[in-house]
Amino acid sequence: MRIYKFGGASVKDANGVKNILEVLKKLGHHNLILVISAMGKMTNAFEDIVESYFNKKGDLNKRIDFVKDFHQSILIDLFVDQDHRIYKEINSYLIGIKDFFRSNKSTDYNFVYDQVVSVAELISTKICSTFLLENGVTHQWLDVRKCIKTNSNYRGAKVNWEESCKLIKKNIGNSTFSITQGFIASDENDNTTTLGREGSDYTAAIFAYCVQAKEVSIFKDVSGVLNADPREFDKTVLLNQISYKEAIEMAFFGASVIHPKTLQPLQRKEIPLFVKSFIKPQDNGTIVGKGININPKTPCYIVKKDQILLSISDKEFNFVMEGDISEIFDYLHQFKMKVNLIQNSAISFTVCIEDNFNNFKPLLEILSTKYKVLYNNNLTLYTIRHYTDAALREIEKGKEVLVKQLSRETAQIVVL
Repeated sequence: MRIYKFGGASVKDANGVKNILEVLKKLGHHNLILVISAMGKMTNAFEDIVESYFNKKGDLNKRIDFVKDFHQSILIDLFVDQDHRIYKEINSYLIGIKDFFRSNKSTDYNFVYDQVVSVAELISTKICSTFLLENGVTHQWLDVRKCIKTNSNYRGAKVNWEESCKLIKKNIGNSTFSITQGFIASDENDNTTTLGREGSDYTAAIFAYCVQAKEVSIFKDVSGVLNADPREFDKTVLLNQISYKEAIEMAFFGASVIHPKTLQPLQRKEIPLFVKSFIKPQDNGTIVGKGININPKTPCYIVKKDQILLSISDKEFNFVMEGDISEIFDYLHQFKMKVNLIQNSAISFTVCIEDNFNNFKPLLEILSTKYKVLYNNNLTLYTIRHYTDAALREIEKGKEVLVKQLSRETAQIVVL
């Protein structure tokens, strides 16, 4: 069994859906599980619906109409007959959201988020599945919520591996080609859960682990894993191969090509991962596997913007000891701060963080009652794997460096 995953960029419009058909013609679809994400930026659009429901109810119908019109335009390009059942089917999903809002009693933002944002994945796979069936590609459509079981930690659910493997094998059955959703799952009460942003890659890895897949291929709008984001750097290099360890390191530091959680189940069963272009699917792309050295060995750049550099010291200029650091980390955890760099001296403790949940202000208030706190915001963090002197000079040129940290293989530089 092979697992293919197509992200939102690959199905952002009708041509993207048609391209999936072309990819399957070129690569075949026997013994295949196809995982498809929400179309284009629809996850963001459905997030806006949830935000309107809680905070801007006057915008709610407008937000729902926006996603309806987006999908309607794709349907018109794919299915000429507007009496085709797919039109009613997609509309019923959107009616279902309105019905959910009318009956919902929960004030838990994360619960509501998962029930609503998940619909984007269901709509996407229904459209792609129907188009493929219309073009003679026989398969079964799977509701992934009947396959992957999790706890009830909404927006970041943890997988019940034993139960999920049983259900995946049961639902795949004798099918040689199945299409399902990424990112979503369900808990023991059959409420929809999600696996965290960009979790569709993780879904592909879960299926691969449970069916002992031969390989996983993730199709992107780039040719594979590059040594830098082409939106940030003029010249990039395709990495022909990297190890699981290297990929995990890059993901930890913020590389966006491979979701961090994706690699762990694949590594456990030594299932190779291919990252390929959906424009040129027959190209080799990048292979991620066990015990293979990075090739070519070249500096790899990871850029994280909107960083905050937070320096904390004792008000009496005493040493910052282990107990202080432990307390500070408790607060960072409590306020859900992502820590990307740590630096410690005798009288101060410095961290580079990102405020993904808009909690920095209350964190700053509580820290300021106990410590002297200085901070800079709107910073950029550059991480360079396999750095060279030339690579460091290039990054530092024309910038004010606030923190620079070097280890054997990794350099991190915080700049204004």
